[in-house]
Amino acid sequence: MRKRAVPFLVAALLVLSGCTLGPGGPSLDDGGGDPVWTGDEDNPYRQETLTVAVVGSANESRDFTPLVRQALDYWEANSEQYAGYPIEYRLVANESDPDVRVTFVESVAACGTEEHAAGCAPVITKPGQFDPPVSVEVRTGFSDESTVQVLKHELGHSLGLNHGDAPESVMQASSTLTTPPQTDASERALPWRSETLSVYVDVSTLPPSERDEARRQVDGALGYFADGADGTVPENVSFVLTDNRSAADITIRATDESPCSTSSGSCGYLLGTDPDGDGAREWYTRLEITVTDLDTEAVGWHVGRWLGVGFGLEGGEYPEPLRESASYSERRSDWWE
Repeated sequence: MRKRAVPFLVAALLVLSGCTLGPGGPSLDDGGGDPVWTGDEDNPYRQETLTVAVVGSANESRDFTPLVRQALDYWEANSEQYAGYPIEYRLVANESDPDVRVTFVESVAACGTEEHAAGCAPVITKPGQFDPPVSVEVRTGFSDESTVQVLKHELGHSLGLNHGDAPESVMQASSTLTTPPQTDASERALPWRSETLSVYVDVSTLPPSERDEARRQVDGALGYFADGADGTVPENVSFVLTDNRSAADITIRATDESPCSTSSGSCGYLLGTDPDGDGAREWYTRLEITVTDLDTEAVGWHVGRWLGVGFGLEGGEYPEPLRESASYSERRSDWWE
C-alpha cells in the first residue's frame, strides 16, 4: 500500500489499497465471471449510487446527518462537472456494509504526515482503490457551516480531487474554520484559559535609581489582582514572573518612546482568539502594557488599570482605587494595600 499526504488545513490521505471492484451498479458478464462496467469510464466506483452511513462521536450529542446530506447534495449536483462523472448517494441511518462511512471523531489520529487535521479521506481515482467502505473522518467541534465545508472537501478527495483542483473554494489546502457559538471573553468571569498567568517585566530603560521602585509598583498591582482586586476578579488567579518575553501572557515594559499617540502615560494591547468567528474575542491570549515617562510612583496604578482591561473590567466595574476618578495623589499612593 502506497501513501501520499494530501493536507487540508489539516489533511486528507491518498490511499491505494487492493484491487477489489465495488459491488452493484450496471454490469455485464464478459463470460469469464468478472463484471464489466458499462457506465461512465471515469467512475472508479463502477457504481452509479453509493450508500453512505454516518457514525457520530460518542461524546457529541449533535445530529450530523443533515450536514452530511448537504455535502452529498453538493456533489450530486457538481461531481460530473468537477470529478468527471455523475454520482448519487443513498444516505442511510444504519448500514452495516456501506460504500462510504462518514465518521465524526474528536481528533484525526493520523492522515499521512499531517497533524491537527480537520478531516481525512482517501483519494479514489481508479477502480482498484475502491475497497468498501471508503472511510471519511471529520473532526467534531466545528460550526455547522465549517463542518459542511470539511465534509465537501473530504468527499471531494473521495471523488478523486486533489488540493488545488476545481472548485478551489472547496478543494483548497487550508481554510478558516469556526466553532459553534461560544461565550465572549467579556462575559466570562475569567477570560483567560488558565488561572495562572506568566508575566514579563522590563524596566531596564528607567534610571537605575528608579528600577526597584518600578518593580515594587508592578508587584503591588499584580498582588492586588491575585487577591481578587476587591472582589472584581476571581480569587484563584495567580501570576508567575518569566524571563521569556515571547511566551509571557502579560508583558509590562517601560519605554523611552510611547507606541501610543501620546508622549507620556501608558497604553495596552490586548490579543485574543475568536474561534466562533462572531467578531468578538472568546479568550484573551496576551496583554501588552507599556508605560512611558511616568512618575515612578504612578507606574503601579497604570499597570493596575490595564490589568483591569485584561480581566474585562469597564467603567464602574473597576475597584475604587483604580477608577478614573482617583486623584493625582491617590494614583501615586500604595493604593493596593
